[in-house]
Amino acid sequence: MSIPSSGLKVLVIDDSNTIRRSAEIFLKQGGHEVLLAEDGFDALSKVNDYLPDLIFCDILMPRLDGYQTCAIIKRNPKFSTVPIVMLSSKDGVFDKARGRMVGSQDYLTKPFTKDQLLQTVQELGSAKQGVA
Repeated sequence: MSIPSSGLKVLVIDDSNTIRRSAEIFLKQGGHEVLLAEDGFDALSKVNDYLPDLIFCDILMPRLDGYQTCAIIKRNPKFSTVPIVMLSSKDGVFDKARGRMVGSQDYLTKPFTKDQLLQTVQELGSAKQGVA
């Protein structure tokens, strides 16, 4: 399996500064460019400006939750193919199903490890880049 020479642009949306920072550190160590957003509204403007290759989105956030944020991003044809991974401290079947209903590709339970995060990026990132 070949690792892409250039990293992916990854947007991490989470209202927890701790989660944003640890995700940023892990992703940068993996060679990726990282953008951070602290809530859904912040994320929507950044998605439009930076065109990320992959998005990690927390479910429980103030103002606009992760499900609403994911649904809004997926409704835009420009971003409908961008993989979105839901983040939650709850590992519930209902949460995973609801995430899939709004268009998320995967689900990661917090706290996640560096390996879990980078493995998810590698799996979804290689799918996004496609085979030439």
